[in-house]
Amino acid sequence: MGKTYVKFDTNDRLLKKLCDSADEKSKLNLKKFGDVKVLIEGGGYEKVWLETQPMGGAMYAKRDLEAAINNQRIFMDYQSLDGRLPGSIENINGKIIPQFDKFQGFCFAEPALDVYYLAGKDKEYLEQLYETLLRFDGYLWKYRDSDNDGCLESWCVYDTGEDNGKRYADAPNYWEGETAPTGYRVVPIASMDFMGYSYSSRKTMADIAEILGEKEIAQKHLKDAEKIKKSLRDYLWNDERGAFFDRDKDHGFMPTLLHNTLRLMYWNCISESDAKRFVNEHLLNEKEFWTNMPLPSVAASDPLFRNEKVNSWSGQSQALTYQRAIRALENYGLYDLIPRLGNKLFEAIGENCVFVQQYDPFTMEPSLTGVTGEQDAYGPAMLSVLEYIGRMYGVELCRDRLIWGAAKGPETYYEYHWFDRSFRLENCSDKSIAYIDGKEVFSCERGCRVETDLSGKVLVRYNGF
Repeated sequence: MGKTYVKFDTNDRLLKKLCDSADEKSKLNLKKFGDVKVLIEGGGYEKVWLETQPMGGAMYAKRDLEAAINNQRIFMDYQSLDGRLPGSIENINGKIIPQFDKFQGFCFAEPALDVYYLAGKDKEYLEQLYETLLRFDGYLWKYRDSDNDGCLESWCVYDTGEDNGKRYADAPNYWEGETAPTGYRVVPIASMDFMGYSYSSRKTMADIAEILGEKEIAQKHLKDAEKIKKSLRDYLWNDERGAFFDRDKDHGFMPTLLHNTLRLMYWNCISESDAKRFVNEHLLNEKEFWTNMPLPSVAASDPLFRNEKVNSWSGQSQALTYQRAIRALENYGLYDLIPRLGNKLFEAIGENCVFVQQYDPFTMEPSLTGVTGEQDAYGPAMLSVLEYIGRMYGVELCRDRLIWGAAKGPETYYEYHWFDRSFRLENCSDKSIAYIDGKEVFSCERGCRVETDLSGKVLVRYNGF
């Protein structure tokens, strides 16, 4: 396995401490599942989860490419014969147990394709990913539109990873079967998240087909993805309120203003105009989602908002949302919000460098108690710190492009070694200099985000970063 690693230094003492601590504590989450090394979620969560660990593995690829690949392959290898992916996979006394009792979110397709590029473009891996997504999407449409209204459904609380979410009312936490639940107040829910799962699968299949030179197949998947996008918009967008809302079992809009439109932005399955309207009217609204510690899971002004400290998606700001927000904002060119969120996260974690799941949206205080007691080394918090540092002050390999972060701020030195290549960015007081394999390729003033090809040719430059 090719060696990858990162060197980071800065004159900002807190930033350096956060990076070093996140780097060191992340190693605690490397575990053997059988003879396979994976990166678990951590912080009391000892499994690999579909909502977190493919994305987490891809973000950790700079530091451990083997674990990054395994965090994708373990879900592909344990896919059921009918196409369902396990929502989580557990290691019990050396026995690997895939769990099909919830979906638990779906941050899988895009990071799994990212890892194809990061790992050196293995065709066998790519073909396995394509078949996995094809079967998964087929499963969704075979079973998860029980009323045939053209919108996929969530049947239990853990299907969308909204643990203790009040909007689910009396819905069960788990649901294993292929027959929709009955007798509950709101489920089956016509779900924006599930439509995002399908769009993400179809768009990624199109990307894979394009890579493999299958242009007609790629166009078919793109067309099918656009159908999802249209249905999602037609059925779940509320133009009066400027956001997406799920519908309950009786097809009425569920009124709670959720952050989940940001999840749709992660899957890139809504229009630019709808995304920017949600961001401008809601995400940046200090009474809703741009609280002192931004990104509560439910708008702070919503009647169902609850400031509960332990594993609750009814209020507090989640580290996992910060982790997802990077791709979500980049998909819509909202690059200037990334340093703002990153700095908030750095401030909230602070000198103690304790990495937890949730943060009080008003006081910014970390919620130190997790599901198993005192919490630390929660993976999404640590990986978010490392990823925001990389986006703001370093260099990221994003498929066939390099993204260089020359945000305004402290002086930094960031060096990323990938196989036999090296990418280095030096952020001085007012100037940034980028190097590839020891050779300077460009320089710019601070406050920029620059995209180049792998040779360093500048393709896009964004000012105001």
